[in-house]
Amino acid sequence: MTLQLYMNIILLHFIEICVLINFTPPSVGDQISRSETVDQDRRKIQVKPKIEMEPQPKAGAGCLRGVKTKKSPQRSGHKQLRKFRNTLEQWLVKPAKCATGPRPDDQQDKMTTRDSFQSTSSTSSNSKNTANHSISESDEDTQPLTSQDFLVLPDSTDCGNREKPRHHDQIQSSSKQSGKITEFFSGTSSRFSSRPGRSDQPSDNQDAEGGGASQEVTWLGTPISELRRMPDCSAPLPQLEDDPDLHTVMIKTDFLKDDNIPVPYPSKFKDTWDDVYVKMPCSSWNLFPIEDEVIERQNKSRWELIKETLNKKLSSSDELKNAILKYNASHAKKWDFRALHIYCAKVLGPDAEHLFDSLLPDMVQLALSTSELCTKPIPLLKRGMNHSITMSQEQVACLLANAFFCTFPRRNSRKSEYTNYPDINFYRLFEGTSTKKIEKLKTLMCYFESVTKQMPAGLVTFTRKHLDKPPKWKSSQTQLTKLHITCEGTIEDDGCGMLQVDFANRFVGGGVTGSGLVQEEIRFLINPELIVSRLFTEVLDHNECLIITGTQQYSKYSGYAQTYQWEGNHEDVTPRDNWQRRCTEVVAIDALLFRNFLEQFQPMKINRELNKAFCGFARPEQKPEHLSAVATGNWGCGVFGGDTRLKALVQMLAAAEAGRDVAYFTFGDSRLMTDVYNMHSFLTQKNISVGEVYDLLEQYYHSVCKNPDISLYSFIYQQVHPNSDSVRADVPTED
Repeated sequence: MTLQLYMNIILLHFIEICVLINFTPPSVGDQISRSETVDQDRRKIQVKPKIEMEPQPKAGAGCLRGVKTKKSPQRSGHKQLRKFRNTLEQWLVKPAKCATGPRPDDQQDKMTTRDSFQSTSSTSSNSKNTANHSISESDEDTQPLTSQDFLVLPDSTDCGNREKPRHHDQIQSSSKQSGKITEFFSGTSSRFSSRPGRSDQPSDNQDAEGGGASQEVTWLGTPISELRRMPDCSAPLPQLEDDPDLHTVMIKTDFLKDDNIPVPYPSKFKDTWDDVYVKMPCSSWNLFPIEDEVIERQNKSRWELIKETLNKKLSSSDELKNAILKYNASHAKKWDFRALHIYCAKVLGPDAEHLFDSLLPDMVQLALSTSELCTKPIPLLKRGMNHSITMSQEQVACLLANAFFCTFPRRNSRKSEYTNYPDINFYRLFEGTSTKKIEKLKTLMCYFESVTKQMPAGLVTFTRKHLDKPPKWKSSQTQLTKLHITCEGTIEDDGCGMLQVDFANRFVGGGVTGSGLVQEEIRFLINPELIVSRLFTEVLDHNECLIITGTQQYSKYSGYAQTYQWEGNHEDVTPRDNWQRRCTEVVAIDALLFRNFLEQFQPMKINRELNKAFCGFARPEQKPEHLSAVATGNWGCGVFGGDTRLKALVQMLAAAEAGRDVAYFTFGDSRLMTDVYNMHSFLTQKNISVGEVYDLLEQYYHSVCKNPDISLYSFIYQQVHPNSDSVRADVPTED
């Protein structure tokens, strides 16, 4: 007791001395500020790479960036400051117990599967790509305690999460809002670069205290306005002419004028029924087996039955169903029309009267005009072919109306002669009760409403392209072209006038007439004229692509996959070229599906993806100055298992070899945007050629993939600068 009394007396005297000399003990705010500074320093020591990359582009290197300023969210609710009763208590610091259980963020990450798409708009470098891997965002709980670990006030409830890597309530609220693909698509990232403390870019996520302004970078590289677009960069088009070997033109070219609907050519229907051309519903060879009064089987024209059935008044979805099944009798017990019934009864409601009294009869007349509109045989675009088909938008509408009424023969079973072709009849669109089917029907009926009110007067060209001689990648001396990369915007909007990449299925259109509803299917829905390519395009081979020029966008949309919603009619004002085609060029290239992550780094697989992309991008008959930029993104990622950083590099190499610049959309992934930009800048500043990058990809597979412990980009940095510790201080590397 005597010792304790002496100690109290000494402390009281010390306080009196402090008062006399005007000395104030440290405040709580000072303790917190100092503790966070030490905490930041400790984390820097733990995750500091051997070599750090400068997060800002160097001045004078042509490295521009777009910056969006917004207020930083106030930090509240995580650190409740306790008011001390007297000055002496400010000197007494007691350790608080920290919760060591998993954070809500980590639980969310573990529940996320590879094919789920979510927003990744956070710019914090502590944020992880949660689309594919369930890796903890921090290993802070396993670090040894230091002095600042005890500078936590007793009222705090999340000691293990001192700095908020992302604001959970903001993510939840943003996920409830409808948005475009940018808010819902999350690219697949390398598992190596997702490890705690390892990164392909430096950490730069310090939030401003006190509600200051934070800068969010939304794009990097060359301004998108400096990239080439059609029609400004396009070379003059030659006279549109039919060439039996290379180009089938289904209209009279000498009557091609602005605002005039093209005239079909020839004037009379030419009937063919073979394996070279599409089997048309109006063909005299399209027969339907019936039984007459004496029970003898005979064949009747299916087209006459179709016309007889559809010309009758259809007043309900049941009557429409029965009409379709009348000339598809063999599928009566298999086909399901529940989605169509729901659309008519619950979605349209009173408006269903307009559908059956006005729109549907117009669609019927459009479909039954096939023999007058599509007079020339439509060639099948088979494997190995280099051939184009140009038809009018009216002819496309006619074919799509036939697809709606399911009139195309031999196209209702994968066991038929068209087993290597996509579905074209819409029977799968009418199946089930999924809301995705309802939204698809809304989108497609918007198209039919538009074209039946006012038929567009343009043309559309479908070109199947076969790559005969792939580039010699290893010996290429080509330098990388310009890159604009952004975490905002979409290919169809911001890439207007560019070569727009369709992340295709090898059966073009994927599940657009079924249950699929991701990048390719959405594009085919809002530009429905793309769907008609499924009628004549055989499955794509490894060295082939499909290029569609001139399609029109008819619908607005929001969301992605399960959240997709039709948002109304879209007025397309894209200019037309001299062939009266909209300057919208879409290239369908299908990526490989990888079930094993490391498989994609095999040289054979990289060659395939390079050749596929090059096939889609290259136009050897045109000069580079006449080539628009490529508008692309996370091609072959998501459910296809591709690594976003590898796929970005592959597309940059293919575009460079093809002589095109690149506009890359990361769909909300700001971390990917920075990583890809840094790599592109590094390679261009060091004049690394396409062939040298290709050689580095081979080295990575042979030396690292057998025992992976480093990401692809970090490996490239190290290999280009083996003495990087002394030569370059701004190149990130693995610990």
